[in-house]
Amino acid sequence: MAAGPFCYRGLMPEGNPFEDALRFERRVPPCAIVIFGANGDLTRRKLIPALYRLAFERRLPPGYVIYGNSRTPMSDEQFRERMKQSVRQFLEDSPFDEQLWDEFGRSLYYLPGDLQDDAFYCTLEERLAAHQTGAAGNILFYLSTQPSHYELVASGLGAAGMAHGKGWRRLVVEKPFGYDLASAKTLNAHLQAVFPEKEIYRIDHYLGKETVQNVLAFRFANGIFEPLWNRRYVNHVQITAAESISVEGRGAYYQSSGALRDMIQNHLLQVVATVAMEPVADFEPGAVRDERAKLLRSIRILKEEEVPLHSVAGQYGAGRVGGKELPGFRQEPGVDPDAQTDTYTAITFFIDNWRWAGVPFYIRTGKRLPKRVTDIAIQFNNAPLAIFERDNPGHDHTAGPNLLVLRIQPEEGISLRFLSKNPGGGMRLRPVSMDFKYGTSFGARTPSAYETLLVDAMAGDATLYTRQDMVEASWAVVQPILDYRASQRFDFPNYEAGAWGPKESDRMLARRGHSWRIP
Repeated sequence: MAAGPFCYRGLMPEGNPFEDALRFERRVPPCAIVIFGANGDLTRRKLIPALYRLAFERRLPPGYVIYGNSRTPMSDEQFRERMKQSVRQFLEDSPFDEQLWDEFGRSLYYLPGDLQDDAFYCTLEERLAAHQTGAAGNILFYLSTQPSHYELVASGLGAAGMAHGKGWRRLVVEKPFGYDLASAKTLNAHLQAVFPEKEIYRIDHYLGKETVQNVLAFRFANGIFEPLWNRRYVNHVQITAAESISVEGRGAYYQSSGALRDMIQNHLLQVVATVAMEPVADFEPGAVRDERAKLLRSIRILKEEEVPLHSVAGQYGAGRVGGKELPGFRQEPGVDPDAQTDTYTAITFFIDNWRWAGVPFYIRTGKRLPKRVTDIAIQFNNAPLAIFERDNPGHDHTAGPNLLVLRIQPEEGISLRFLSKNPGGGMRLRPVSMDFKYGTSFGARTPSAYETLLVDAMAGDATLYTRQDMVEASWAVVQPILDYRASQRFDFPNYEAGAWGPKESDRMLARRGHSWRIP
């Protein structure tokens, strides 16, 4: 059994550590964590480094244990060594500490087994029962497997009686939550046959990012912006999630997914819901998720004839970036040379409610774009009268003022852009910005999304997790687009690697007098 909070020199603050408000702001009860798919990339790159960092911050509960499972034969010691190398490689913004690892590593265990074998779940139950935080207490089951195994694992846990016990039993499910609306409903029904909905935590790491969470604080804790957060003052909203990388060896997976399923159905629609939701009377999980769900149900479902007007599919071809020749998507390993997969998607969403009626929300995401950036840009209406036109002939008033940008990555922060007078004679105007950056303003490390979400799951806080109705509402929004694209054959590729997507994406905005901003 693992030791409790770490108490060696250099980590323990002076005085009573349990009076450290910052480190112990969220109490986590004793529990065991079981990771299915522990030999996969997500566990190596994100989960174990996040848990290690939580151990460093002393935010894991006393007596915790972490069990990993996959089909690969491995001893506890081999698993610990493999995870140690992963933490060394993927730990961000923190030094690796051998003494801390000695404590943390003793909490790691490994149990190989076939998820289709009923005996495996019985063995897992026996192993957990050897720890006081195991079968007799609280267990967090984390599904980091292929999506096709989600129902299998849930059934196995249910058949072994592990879905219920003296303590809580929670199931964390990684995306994708289904492949379309029908499969999402089937998956939800299957999971809920074993675990109650309140114990199913559908994880979307975008909701764990500090800037996405800060949208709520920015809107609802400040009196200056929320009164402007509506159709009377907002002209349109742009949300960009751009990646400069290719599919990075995941061509076979990505070919069956694409940008619409991979990014918009889950991540970006959750961002839309966070930006556009109504205020809550009380900041508690049920109320916040109710408002997000209500917003998602308010997004207009496109008719078949509207889909080509309000959505654009793209696929990158070969290009030259920084003097280097880059292959197109169809030349990536494991990809069909005639693939119709979208590596870029742009959509105009409309929210049919009292606050947002008539305001377009432009969403775009893609691979092999010029830079890696994710941000939310809120464009406010122009001043009603251009009284400085004489000193600014031909000035494009839509290009400079009234822009609020919330940057999610790579550098989290908020920027407000407006017009100001240029020094000198006359009333020459130029755009200027007021900037807030997390790193410089707080001088503290920002926790990773997985750190935040793992603590929330252990603490039973589902605020940042998606609920069944939210998942199905977001699938309902994109289903007509999926159906339309399945009936079409696109002339791909239609943008070069290193470009900002296909020209039709620009034309989609131009039809409403708008243009994409360059992040």
